Amino acid sequence: MTVIDFTLDRDFIELNQLLKLAGVCDSGGAGKALVASGAVCVDGAVELRKTCKIRAGQRVEVGDVRIEVAAG
Repeated sequence: MTVIDFTLDRDFIELNQLLKLAGVCDSGGAGKALVASGAVCVDGAVELRKTCKIRAGQRVEVGDVRIEVAAG
């Protein structure tokens, strides 16, 4: 599994934007499609809200990629 450490520079980031900025997908639109497909888990549960607020301490998983979100 590939682990990406993402440092948050604000209170939260929308899930689709996190996927884009972490390099999991090419654009926010692709991130929205990925979330809508049911392929994204937040803290172990499938997340279908494209603009779900992700905060420091949360873990996002897509396939064999895990994004660890930390406070900046």
